[in-house]
Amino acid sequence: MAEQLEFFVIPNPCKGICESGPRGFCRGCYRNREERFMWMKLSDGQKREILRLCHARYLRTLKNNGHDEVVPSKQLGLF
Repeated sequence: MAEQLEFFVIPNPCKGICESGPRGFCRGCYRNREERFMWMKLSDGQKREILRLCHARYLRTLKNNGHDEVVPSKQLGLF
């Protein structure tokens, strides 16, 4: 299947916190080490998949910390 052309650059999700949590994910953007280092080399499809995974990790963290309210991702709404 051909990949859809992107009209906008998918921005780096880094929030400038850059601190790893106990599971190895950044506490700011929820990417793992490889995802952070390889970001600029990834295709737009791979970046979208990583953003989806990061959002799922964020929601899992909220749930594990006892938060019932879910904050929607502004970035995922763009796709």
